[in-house]
Amino acid sequence: MVVTTASDGTTPRDGWSSRSAFVLAAVGAAVGLGNLVRFPAEAANNGGGAFVLFYVACIVLIGLPVLLSETLIGRHGQASAVESMKRLAAESNASKWWGGIAGLGVAAAFMILAFYCVIGGWVLYYIGLFAADIVQSGISGGALTGMSAEDIKAIFPDLLNNGFTMSVLDVAFVVITVMFVARGVSGGIEKASVWLMPAFFMLLLGITIYGAFTGAFSEAVGYLFTFDASKLTGPVMLAAVGQAFFSLSLGVAGMMTYGSYVGRDVNLAKTSATIAFADTSVALIAGLCIFPIVLAAGLSSDGGLGLMFDTLPHAFQSMPFGTLIGLAFFVMVGFAALTSSISLMEVPTAWAIDKFGLRRAPTAISIAVAAAVLGILSAYSFNALSGFHPLGFIPLFEGEGIFSALDSVTAKLFMPIGALLVSIFVGWIAERRLIDNENGLSGGLHRFWLFLVRWLCPLALTGILIVGIFPSLLPA
Repeated sequence: MVVTTASDGTTPRDGWSSRSAFVLAAVGAAVGLGNLVRFPAEAANNGGGAFVLFYVACIVLIGLPVLLSETLIGRHGQASAVESMKRLAAESNASKWWGGIAGLGVAAAFMILAFYCVIGGWVLYYIGLFAADIVQSGISGGALTGMSAEDIKAIFPDLLNNGFTMSVLDVAFVVITVMFVARGVSGGIEKASVWLMPAFFMLLLGITIYGAFTGAFSEAVGYLFTFDASKLTGPVMLAAVGQAFFSLSLGVAGMMTYGSYVGRDVNLAKTSATIAFADTSVALIAGLCIFPIVLAAGLSSDGGLGLMFDTLPHAFQSMPFGTLIGLAFFVMVGFAALTSSISLMEVPTAWAIDKFGLRRAPTAISIAVAAAVLGILSAYSFNALSGFHPLGFIPLFEGEGIFSALDSVTAKLFMPIGALLVSIFVGWIAERRLIDNENGLSGGLHRFWLFLVRWLCPLALTGILIVGIFPSLLPA
């Protein structure tokens, strides 16, 4: 265990045991359903290779600078996201109200945690479904033996209509998450990351290799990476910017919080680049993992949750060892969802510990209970509470239930606003000497990073924010 200290030299804190532990934890926080489902579909539907190339450029020019900005704030402050921001602002002779930026991220992390654990519960349900199929029918045949296409198509809608089952699954996923967070950074969060992320990568590569030999691999490569510059329109480029931003889990104070546990001997620039590279690699490999299976079955490759919980189970039915591959796939997704939910829960937990001087375990449990309650309400928004629209009085959120409202508020407002203000703070407000001591850059690279943080990142994030609020501005 590494013990870090706050910037004022006081308050010993638990920290990562090594740079690799931090990288695995940060990658685990970033890698989630957006990498596994949303990116491949976005690439396939928006110009293939042209979208991918522009997406990678956005990761380098927008995502990575903001990622480094968030981690350096946390590492400098050596405290929760809010307290770290306040300390850097105070040392820069700026208003303490800049801490509210991180406060917005803390609120976003909690709200996302609430509905994300509902999705985690869905993953648990499918893990159980495929495990039961193995017990009943073995591993050699296709998945979901004896079920018709209509039966498979009805699995997910039937689950969404069952609020009680989803609530139980949501609580189960919250309990699994809090078991790691309550044990601290080195004793819980790090151990989860060190074990789960390598297992995740092994499963991802294994299923990708399986798809290369049994699925439509060459067709998937062409589908995803054929370069069609004519499709790289303004809306497509903005979609790539948004995907790059959301795939790194920026704007939720997670990287600030994880950065606060990093020792002074770690080069944040190199480490942030490693995190961004790993996250991008997962997104690219995920397309080569999923689409050969989907295309070989002759199914639609439309993105969204339907691809994971409707299309893929159907595809696994017709494949050799489909039950085993299906189980491995959803276990892999479960690992990614768990490492993400752990980081989301750690953000408000760290904030409450610093704010109120509480002990970790009771604090984490309290956050978990609150998230479970809000998650249960989100689960029932698909059925019994489907007519309840908590923000219906706001045109932007009209007709949205609790689940979708939480998603929309965080994705359209809290996350882009938080990341935008972080860029402005680091680029224009924070004392240059303090920033230079933390970012691990020098010379031309430092000047280039500062230009990106000051100019390009705010412009891009403003675009994401405006389009999120006024989607009608995008041409049809």
